[in-house]
This record gives sequence, C-alpha cells and structure tokens, in this order.
Amino acid sequence: MYMQIQQPTMAMHAINSSSAPAKPGIATDMHPFLRIYKDGRVERLVPDTFVPASEDPGATGVSTRDVVIDPATGVSARLFLSVGAVATGRRTRLPLVVYFHGGAFCTGSAFAEPFHSYAASLSARAGALVVSVEYRLAPEHPVPAAYDDAWAALRWAAAASCSDPWLANHADPARVFLAGDSAGANIAHHMAARVAAGGGGDGIVDIEGVVLVQPFFWGTERLPAETDRRDGPVFSPEFVDALWPFLTAGAAGNDDPRINPPESEVALLPCRRALVAVAGKDVVRDRGCRYAAWLRRGAGGGERCCWEVTLVESKGKDHGFQLYRPECAAAVALMDRVAEFINGWAPSRRIAEAETEHLHAREGTDNNCRAAFVRGSGKRVRDSPEGLMVWNAAAVEYPWGRAGSTELIQMGPFAPAALGITVAKSRL
Repeated sequence: MYMQIQQPTMAMHAINSSSAPAKPGIATDMHPFLRIYKDGRVERLVPDTFVPASEDPGATGVSTRDVVIDPATGVSARLFLSVGAVATGRRTRLPLVVYFHGGAFCTGSAFAEPFHSYAASLSARAGALVVSVEYRLAPEHPVPAAYDDAWAALRWAAAASCSDPWLANHADPARVFLAGDSAGANIAHHMAARVAAGGGGDGIVDIEGVVLVQPFFWGTERLPAETDRRDGPVFSPEFVDALWPFLTAGAAGNDDPRINPPESEVALLPCRRALVAVAGKDVVRDRGCRYAAWLRRGAGGGERCCWEVTLVESKGKDHGFQLYRPECAAAVALMDRVAEFINGWAPSRRIAEAETEHLHAREGTDNNCRAAFVRGSGKRVRDSPEGLMVWNAAAVEYPWGRAGSTELIQMGPFAPAALGITVAKSRL
C-alpha cells in the first residue's frame, strides 16, 4: 500500500510546537531536545523544517515520494530514488538502504531538514534507493514504539519489493543495507538483531550490510571518552545518563540491552559487512569503537556473522556534525566512505570503465546468476551493476599472492593488467 502524503505528520507538528504562545511551568527539561510543561504540552526545541516530497529530481538528481505503511500508527516513509543511477543503465537494480533518522528517539523526522537532505545525498552519492523511515517519538510514544515502527517499515520494504513500483522496478533484494545515525543507528542494530533472532519467522530480509553513524549506545560503566571533558562534547555524560530512563517512561535504566547491547548479540549480527563511524569529540565515541571491536571478534565465526568491519573516525568532530555542516570536508569524506561501502568498492579498486574486459568461467558459467556461495566459506557473492560478472573462484592469483576459496571474489568491469588478477580455476 502506498499513497502521497499531503500534510506533515504528527512528528512534524510536534517539531513546530515551539511556536505555541502559552508557556506554563516546566515539568521536565531535556534541553536541547525538548521540554515538557506541567499542562502536558511537549515543546521540541530542534528547529527542523518540513520539506515536501517531489518526483521532480531537480538539481539533486533524486526523486522523492512518501508512502504510508500503517495508517493505524502513522508509520510512513520517504523514498529517495537516484534517477542518475537509473538513467545510466549501468545497473539493473540499485542497492536498497533502509535508513532510520537520529534525534535521541524524541526529535527529528524523515520529512525534515537535515534528514531529508542527508538521505537525498546518500541516494545520489551511492546510487541507491533509500527508504527513510518516519517512526513515532518519545515521550508521547515511549520506547519501544520506535522499534515497533522500524520493524513494520522493514517488513514493508521487504514485501514492497513486489508491490511498490519504485522498489519493484529498481531495488535489489540481494543488496539490502540498514543504516542510521545516532538513535537511528541504534534502531538499525536492533532491526538486524531481530532478523538474527527470527523476529518474523519468515526470512524477512537478507542483510548485506549495516551503516551505523555515531551510534547511540550507553551504559552505567564509564568508558574513557565519557570521563574526558577536555574536548567539551556537545552532550555531557550526566545528560546522556538521564536520556534512556526518560525515553522509556522510567521503565528501563542504562544497562537495558536496547541501549547497552551485549557483545554476544553484536557478534552475531546477520550481515556480511558493517561500517561504524564515530566522531573524535563525541561522548559516545568509545561505544561505537567497542561495538566495531565486538563485531570484529565475531567476524568469520560462521555464515550468520559479519565478515568485513570498517571503523571510520572523523577526528575533531562532534555528534551529528555531518547533518548540520554537510558541506564541510569531514562530512563530504564521511559520505564518500559510506557510498563506497554500499557499492562494495574500496577507493584503490576503482578502474576506468573504458578499460573493460570479461573473463569466462571454464565450465558451468551463468552470467545472470543473482547470488552464489564461495565454496567452503559461507561468504555470499553478490551480483553487481549490469556488466559486472560474479565468480565463484576455487583459486585466484593476485600480485601479492594466491587466494583460496575462502575469499569473496567480485570482479569487472575491470582492467586485468591494472589489477594483476588471473583466475586459475573458476566454477559456478
């Protein structure tokens, strides 16, 4: 089911509620996010502005369209389609990124600046179809409402690959990424963990990767970055201590596994690749670094574990810098890393498309295969943009040595001489 959303959602009205005239006594002050007054009114202090969807790509090269996922709860999403990636004809299918915005579970919207602009940039830079989820916010809807809405949206995205015209025609179900910043990164983790736990019981989605930007995790035990005040982080540890009990309406503390997931859960995240980005001055930096380390400990532990973990640190930056200063060099560099990660190519592996040559498997070749497993490893080899070939290689010779069948091989278009790659034996 999908329809055009004509009016701002309840979350957007809440964002604009700070213009209300009367201001009785404050009952709860969660500055800089919101205040709750004694009459029950919630005033959100973040000056976000509603941005309408438009199928006219304009200067961004990205068309947008809004869909209602569940009319009963108001869960909805904004779709971002990179028309440039579609028009080039280089891909029959685009990576599908299900994105959850940040805002400490109590502010923000998929339909507001800066999250609209971030998702549009992500779609344009990565050549992806982005589903940005509009979920309910605390305190009107305490946690776990956000998780429930995110799960409904993920299930919709999986089902809509057959029913929604954009997803049906352009999304690649073999390249699904869960992404988010801050609270949204926390949500992305828990959606992946719920998939691992068989939350739907129906193989809801096969996750290629997760992108967690400055993930909002916390705990009662202080990590080094949480005690070092020299950098003057935007949020103090004492403020963050108060957030989770507030967001859960007093139902949980800071060692709740939803805000402080255990290593055993992180290590079994059901994706092949993960990118974790932290900011050098961010009070939650060490939580993200530890999360990446836990993922690495689980790497190679089986088919369900993450095989490739990338940790990116933006030195000298604080929480959310990429949203409010997207033009700064650090934000541009971070977006480039995310786009490269989604497309599966490291910068050093980029080869001019003009130098294209195809190799052919000696037997059992199927150039249209959608996916295959490298023998004996459990790694998934994905199909790539149109014109690329997927190999299940028994042995490959690189300039730096021989790789066996446990290495993921994805090649072409490529310049064999530039890469120095020779396929010794290949079989699909």
